[in-house]
Amino acid sequence: MESPDNRYASSPEAQPKQSSPRKSPTGGNTEKNTYIRFLVSNAEAGSVIGKGGSTITDFQSQSGARIQLSRNHELFPGTSDRIIMVSGTVDEILKGMELILAKLLNEFYIEDGDDVDPRSKLRLIVPNSSCGGIIGKGGATIKSFIEDSQAGIKISPQDNNYLGLNDRLVTLTGTLEEQIRAIDLILSKLAEDPHYTQSSSAPFPYAVVWQSSFGAHFIQANLQGDQSNSVTIGIADEHIGVVVGRGGRNLMEISQASGARIKISDRGDFMSGTSDRKVTITGPQRAIRVAEAMISQKVASASER
Repeated sequence: MESPDNRYASSPEAQPKQSSPRKSPTGGNTEKNTYIRFLVSNAEAGSVIGKGGSTITDFQSQSGARIQLSRNHELFPGTSDRIIMVSGTVDEILKGMELILAKLLNEFYIEDGDDVDPRSKLRLIVPNSSCGGIIGKGGATIKSFIEDSQAGIKISPQDNNYLGLNDRLVTLTGTLEEQIRAIDLILSKLAEDPHYTQSSSAPFPYAVVWQSSFGAHFIQANLQGDQSNSVTIGIADEHIGVVVGRGGRNLMEISQASGARIKISDRGDFMSGTSDRKVTITGPQRAIRVAEAMISQKVASASER
C-alpha cells in the first residue's frame, strides 16, 4: 500500500492549484498556507490512499492540497488510529477534506438504500495552545461555531499521560455539510494564529512521546543531576536484533539521533522473572525519551511483520 522508502504516503507530484479569493468566516487571511490534522482507522487510511496511491493522488490533484498520512505503526498516542494531514490554503484544505470525508462516508457509514444524510464523528488534532481561540471568552466562540455549523463540537481535556503530548482532540459530529462548515470556521480561526501555522511540518510529530505498549517496561530511573539520568527498560530477546540492526547500525542511528548512550545486556542476562534483555539508556531526560520512542517504533515495526 505504501512504499517503504517514503516517510509519509503522499504525492508530491500533485501541483497546487490557484484558489479563488474567499472571505473568511472569522475575517482572517485564508490565502496563506496552513494545515489540519485528523484521525483515521487503518482501514480508512487504506481507503484514502487507494490502490497504488491512486486515490490520494487524485484527491491532491483535484483539491490542490497536499495530503500526508502517518505510517501504519505511527499512531496518535493513546489510540489505534493513524493521522492524516491536509495542507494548503483554507480553500484547498476544505476541498481536500470534502473529498476525503465523502469517500469515507460512502464506504464506512452509508448502508445500501439509506437516503438519510449520515451523521459521523471526525476527530481533529489541535495544539493545546490553540484551543483557547476556538473556545473563546466564556465559550462564546465555540458556541457560535456550533450554532453556525449545526455540528456538535467537543474539545477533549488535555491528556497528561503522555510526555511531550501537547495536542487535544476536537470532535465534530454531524453530516458531511455540517462538518465541513465547522472545519471552515475552526480552520479560519486557527489560520489567524501564527504559532499554529508554524507548529507542524509532518503528520506524526510525536517522536518524543513514549508509549509503553510494546512490552518495554520502565523499571529504574537514577537521577544524577540534570544531565545524567539513567533508565533501564526490558525488550523481548527476539526483538533485540531489530533494535541493534546489522553491524549495530540501528543502535548507532538511535544513539546519534537522540544523543543518549544505549547499552544492551549480554545474551542470557535477562530482567528478573522475564526473558527480556536489559536496555539501559543514559543521558538528558529529553534524549532518553527520544531514544525510548525510537526503540519502541523499531519493536512495533518488527511485531507487525
